Amino acid sequence: MTHPFLDLAPLSAARFASIEDRVARLLGTRQDVVIMQGEALLPLEGAIRGTAGPGTTALNVVTGPYGQTFGNWLRDCGATVIDLPVPFHTAVTAAQIREAFAEHPSIDFVSLVHAEAATGNTNPVAEIGEVVREHGALFYLDAVASIGAEPVLPDAWGVDLCVIGAQKAMGGPAGVSAVSVSERAWARMAANPAAPRRSYLSLLDWKERWVDGGRTTLLHAPAQLEMLALEACVERIEGEGLDAVTARHATAAAAARAGAMALGGGLAPFVHAAADAAPVATTLRVPEGADASAVVAKALAADPALPLAAGGGALAHSMIRVNHYGPDATPDAVRSSLAGIGAALAGSGFPVDLEGAHRAVELAWG
Repeated sequence: MTHPFLDLAPLSAARFASIEDRVARLLGTRQDVVIMQGEALLPLEGAIRGTAGPGTTALNVVTGPYGQTFGNWLRDCGATVIDLPVPFHTAVTAAQIREAFAEHPSIDFVSLVHAEAATGNTNPVAEIGEVVREHGALFYLDAVASIGAEPVLPDAWGVDLCVIGAQKAMGGPAGVSAVSVSERAWARMAANPAAPRRSYLSLLDWKERWVDGGRTTLLHAPAQLEMLALEACVERIEGEGLDAVTARHATAAAAARAGAMALGGGLAPFVHAAADAAPVATTLRVPEGADASAVVAKALAADPALPLAAGGGALAHSMIRVNHYGPDATPDAVRSSLAGIGAALAGSGFPVDLEGAHRAVELAWG
């Protein structure tokens, strides 16, 4: 059999480097950007294992499940970890970060998730970055969910390791990801005897064999289809304009929040303050007596294309997530998602106002 995706000419090192350059422009960064050949967990783990070790004292901010994962990796590296747990319905503040430094002056590494799609919150990275810079700590940021949905500016914010993935707001592939690396982060890796080497997790391998070599010879055969898909999604963002893409996501979030509150029936935003709510996804708390998983299952049975999911783990029965990102950051996706939730709640006897929800969506969308 033949297929247009088969028998493609090999992806050249020059083409690979040009895609990295476009990702760097998307981030507005002059740092080295490395595209890694795997889902974003690859650079997320590689960056921690490359820079953390027994001499590291890490402040790990936990505003959702990924923060918990980062703490586990840091401990596995031998780092001393100070967890800063924040209720999942809110965001961490720069004042809390400053207090942690005052209590633990030895902190030299800060790990933070920008936006937690799983819980629907987003953290004020610009303000936090100022505090981290004041104390000279290395700043590690998971911007996988936020890139494309809201500004991500590693240079302006003093982020040393900024990891992104294309599968959410960028509307691209999940099989490749990228990380921007500051000179300070490269130096920390070079001085870390436990940093992975000759390993798929190794960022230093990419630096020495790819970046320092002038980006002329790839480490291994690239994931060609995923790289081409990444190039296509960046091109699409460039065509629409990054500001327009982020504005579309912000409007989708505002519409989903307003529509959910107008829908009634006891449905409420999971993240209490709108300022703390992530543009990538809106999380909703179901009314007492309702089961979020059952509500989502009913809505998806009626329309399998709805961008809905129940919360994970302990939140599976209380939270619904409206994933209005990428191609679903549209009024139709928000409106149909709320209609599906409303119909499922109404079918279980909860009083809802579908027309009111639709009016609120239209008003928010402008």
